[in-house]
Amino acid sequence: MKISIGLPTALPGTPASLFVPWAQRAEAAGFASLGTIGRTVYDSYEELIVLAACAAVTSKIRLATTVLIAPPRETVLLAKQAASLQGISNGRLTLGLGVGWREDDFTVVGADWSRRGQTLEKQIQRMHKIWQEREIGPTAPPPELMLGGAAESALERAGRLADAYMAGPFDTPEILKYRDKVNEYARKAQRPAPRFMTSRYFALGDSQAIDRNIGRYFQVGGAQAIQDARRNVLETPEDIKRVVDEHRAAGSDELCLWVQSARLEQIDRLAEIVL
Repeated sequence: MKISIGLPTALPGTPASLFVPWAQRAEAAGFASLGTIGRTVYDSYEELIVLAACAAVTSKIRLATTVLIAPPRETVLLAKQAASLQGISNGRLTLGLGVGWREDDFTVVGADWSRRGQTLEKQIQRMHKIWQEREIGPTAPPPELMLGGAAESALERAGRLADAYMAGPFDTPEILKYRDKVNEYARKAQRPAPRFMTSRYFALGDSQAIDRNIGRYFQVGGAQAIQDARRNVLETPEDIKRVVDEHRAAGSDELCLWVQSARLEQIDRLAEIVL
């Protein structure tokens, strides 16, 4: 099982100067990918731009949007941006897409929240056509397409369309349930099962940062959402080792650990535990 680390793109107050050394140190440590969490109406950095900066200073580590909220974006431009990043990185992009769960990301750009699932499906079809026919730029090979989500429609879409599927930061029985459903939909579509990716939040020795960042990111969901998310953050080496063992046993191909503390030392401390 590969181990990936998140970039602190969605941690409010993170200095922009942190991303280049973060990418370089994560690659040197041996992590498989750099993951990002995307939002629009939030104190965060645009993930494709950050990953382009990371691509310029690395050569091996993969670059993954885990996930980018696609329906509020213009499809052709998104396809061109992804193709450009795929080219700049020499084929290291995993384009993870989802529909999100916050309506304000849609409202601010005038996108239709009520049809977000249908919109994403049309976007995927359009982007595949653009990449295959090379309509707008370098697209050979196209990026790996990863889909997330837990709703039945999202699981069906992932089984039918995705190269990879990422389960959210849930307990192991839940991710196994989602994986099995995705694989079942893939069989029905007569295609290979998507690569299975999993995720969890972590921050070693920085509970204040966890409380601050989880509280702010999930506040729109209310106290229960904050409590549920906070409960699943890994804080100790023992927590991380346990989850790594569980996800490996569950058949995860890649575990992405999203950081909740924007300190470079988190990379080294995590690497000592999992690599």
